[in-house]
Amino acid sequence: MAAVRLAVCAALAAVFAALFVAVPAQAADGQITGLAGKCVDVAGASSTNGAAVQLYDCNGTTAQRWSNPGDGTLRALGKCLDVVDRSTADGAAVQLWDCSGSANQQWVVTSAHDIVNPAANKCLDVRDNTSANATRLQIWTCTGGSNQKWNAPAGSGGGGTPSGFVVSESQFNQMFPGRNGFYTYSGLVAALSSYPGFAKTGSDTVRKQEAAAFLANVSHETGGLVYVVEQNTANYPHYCDASQSYGCPAGQAAYYGRGPIQLSWNFNYKAAGDALGIDLLHNPWLVENDAAVAWRTGLWYWNTQSGPGSMTPHNAMINQAGFGQTIRSINGSLECDGRNPAQVQSRVDRYQQFTSILGVSPGANLYC
Repeated sequence: MAAVRLAVCAALAAVFAALFVAVPAQAADGQITGLAGKCVDVAGASSTNGAAVQLYDCNGTTAQRWSNPGDGTLRALGKCLDVVDRSTADGAAVQLWDCSGSANQQWVVTSAHDIVNPAANKCLDVRDNTSANATRLQIWTCTGGSNQKWNAPAGSGGGGTPSGFVVSESQFNQMFPGRNGFYTYSGLVAALSSYPGFAKTGSDTVRKQEAAAFLANVSHETGGLVYVVEQNTANYPHYCDASQSYGCPAGQAAYYGRGPIQLSWNFNYKAAGDALGIDLLHNPWLVENDAAVAWRTGLWYWNTQSGPGSMTPHNAMINQAGFGQTIRSINGSLECDGRNPAQVQSRVDRYQQFTSILGVSPGANLYC
């Protein structure tokens, strides 16, 4: 079981504290309500392309009546909520525009009251966290803050399972019949809110392929979700990079592989903890003691880190680069390009098994 030993360039995601945010009251009549109980509003009730979308006192007008038709769009005045210039950058404004089916018009309304653009993996956000009328709305790295919490009209669909995840609990149990009780399905589902674009981007086939790819790599890393920590204890002191300014405050031997992707090294614990809003640098043991934290670290790596590859595993699957690229991003420096074909084959076998359970084809480019 290979531990992840890959340096991190930067933490690209931020904390999602949805479980600790008060849930606002339900919206009515197609309104989307948020900060200070105000509404998502089209400036001047204009249906012109480029009309600004803002926060405003709720007034019951058509400028504040939104529909969620179940195709991933949010619509008002016959047009779609759209990210300006198809940007994925923090601070990109949103507007009203002719519906085109493009990625910058796709939104996921989550059970945690986030509205996420999966292409950017960012949340609909009230600029500067101010509730003043006419404050422009934008996309921003998801933080779980009150300026990113919304009540929106429910749409159709939702993943086909009670949890909203494309993998049902019975399918999960079928994939991992001998799993350690630590790795609970509920822990995984609780962790999904940290990266709401995961397994919710693209077609139903792509979503299931991504879920299968993540779980296949997880299965390989943990011996079928059996191992919570790295088994070779002789390696434990190796994972402290003392050149880092913050050092190894939990101890020289505290940063061994843990969790579903076997997070290791002090710099990875620091980056993952910073991204998730958890102090994993000083308390790395949380990853082996809290199932939701463990799953969150796996999703952090999957959604934000490229490792020795050229793309994140999340992007590899939603852009259909193929399962092989997820292997490259996780452990490619040790396995890909003929370095360890048996390990690659093990991952591919598991991926093909899991896609079969989910009833989808595995797609192309399975090897690295």
